[in-house]
Amino acid sequence: MSDLTLRQDAAANPIASIRGHHIAIRVPDYEAAKNWYVEKLGFRVLQEWPFGDMNLAYVAPPHDDSFVIELIGDGEASEAPQYEDLGSSLRQPGHHHLCWNVNNVDEAIAYLAAQGVTLVGEPFEVEAIHRRLAFFADPWGNLFELAQATA
Repeated sequence: MSDLTLRQDAAANPIASIRGHHIAIRVPDYEAAKNWYVEKLGFRVLQEWPFGDMNLAYVAPPHDDSFVIELIGDGEASEAPQYEDLGSSLRQPGHHHLCWNVNNVDEAIAYLAAQGVTLVGEPFEVEAIHRRLAFFADPWGNLFELAQATA
């Protein structure tokens, strides 16, 4: 099947308009998580609402509302894994990380380190995809990647 045929088929696909909106992150303490994302990452709270015994919020990066994080907190929650190195984290099934593009990975990681954010390994380059990458984690074990184009 040619690339053109695939594109034509996609135009008739009822989910061809699919676009990312948010990723939900379950945290045990809603207020602590909301404060961490605002204070450490500079995120903004876009909306908040209750759901049963839980509280939820959409939080967004400082200058981008196109893809947000939905925090789901309070109520009963299980313990999340804590990663200390990227290699071992890649062995776990399921969601692994969320990636954001930044202008400069090294400057972004230095800023996060100054904020006391947990860094997971050192920044590194993957020449096959022309990217410099770095990983960090929130206090609840959620991994995030920062990516910078290198080519």
